[in-house]
Amino acid sequence: MNFEFTVQAGFNFVKSFGDYFNIPVFKNELKIPPHMGEGHIKTVDVAPGFKFVLHHYTLKEEFHLKRKAPAEGSELVSIVFNSNELPAGSAADRETAVEFLKKNGSSIQVASTAIATETIFPAHVEVYFAVIGIRRQLLADILRVDPANGPLNTILHGDSLFFYHEKMHPEVARVLKLISEISEQNKLSDLFYSIKAHELIYLLFDQLLQRDSDKQSPVNKADIDKLYLIRTAVLADLGQPPHLSELAAYAGLSETKMKHLFKQTFGDTIYNFYQNERMQEAGFLLKHAGYSVSEAGYRLGFSNLSHFSRLFEKHFGTTPKKYTLAG
Repeated sequence: MNFEFTVQAGFNFVKSFGDYFNIPVFKNELKIPPHMGEGHIKTVDVAPGFKFVLHHYTLKEEFHLKRKAPAEGSELVSIVFNSNELPAGSAADRETAVEFLKKNGSSIQVASTAIATETIFPAHVEVYFAVIGIRRQLLADILRVDPANGPLNTILHGDSLFFYHEKMHPEVARVLKLISEISEQNKLSDLFYSIKAHELIYLLFDQLLQRDSDKQSPVNKADIDKLYLIRTAVLADLGQPPHLSELAAYAGLSETKMKHLFKQTFGDTIYNFYQNERMQEAGFLLKHAGYSVSEAGYRLGFSNLSHFSRLFEKHFGTTPKKYTLAG
């Protein structure tokens, strides 16, 4: 299942989606028909120049959602919050569960709408997906950060294309779920959506403001694709530390440019990213995939289990054994 669209002045995602798939739209909301799955998509006009599109569904087919670059530049900033729930029964299949985690990890993307993007939703996975489209000046008025340095300056005032990837923190995932549970009979639902849209902006930029204020380099779609190739290569085998020269050659970038753009986009060095993802997978293996502490450690390349336990405790604040037993 595929849907392509281009964000332009006056664009209404729900109406365009409904027209394409022949689904009726009522009050800026459509219900996913049973032959496609279940769930809904809703647009909320928070303010002029500030739209909030909410997706909550489980689809029967893999869904490719592609935003094409507009012919002309835009002052709109696109913020995408993508949170996926593990498919039912995945804990019984270790390898399937682990592969799902690697390929469909939840994330937040902040980008110029002039950059084409593609999101893939797996079949039979409960998706919480929200998109904020907001004009730069309005975002600046909401944030009221002066001076704006680093990523924030590029997002609000830069004249080049930008793209930033941020991890989906638990509080953001909680807000996305809360939004999906509000009753449409609630007469104050639009106020609720507006408050939650602002809360998501706060939670995201609270994280982005912790990044280095280094000078930001412009990026293009080709750069972004190469960076995601590198990210995927690192995630493909978390039992082996990344070799930077090999990654650079694989992606077709100089090692210097690769390291700079990776840190700029993902907010950390390649090695730190690797170590964090290594610990995240360790936690997943212990709690959701039924691995013992020794099995998880050896799978992730640790020959010294005491070293594994120390790193795990530093990352999670508790030992692997206690983490496994926690509810």
